[in-house]
Amino acid sequence: MGTMTRTMAALVLAGALGASAAQAGTIDRREHHQRARLAQGVRSGELTHREAQRLRAEQAALRAEERLYRRTGDGLSRWERRDLHRDLNRTSRDIRRQKHDGQDR
Repeated sequence: MGTMTRTMAALVLAGALGASAAQAGTIDRREHHQRARLAQGVRSGELTHREAQRLRAEQAALRAEERLYRRTGDGLSRWERRDLHRDLNRTSRDIRRQKHDGQDR
């Protein structure tokens, strides 16, 4: 394998790893943002104790699913990233619904 071929292979690998890391960062940022929204909802009284508890359980299940996907060490596949984003979309909608359902603590 020539030097040029090795260099190209290294660049392709670095690009793939960088894209995977960027996707992981996006998922982590979304999870962090949702945890902050939950905390704000509790502080403001928009979420009851029971609502917050259920939403935190959803967040924990999502983190467990992400850990399961990452166990292989290969990063997340396209399907796994899509699945996690779909789950994050659902939990985001759940947080919004619960914060705006008129129930106060």
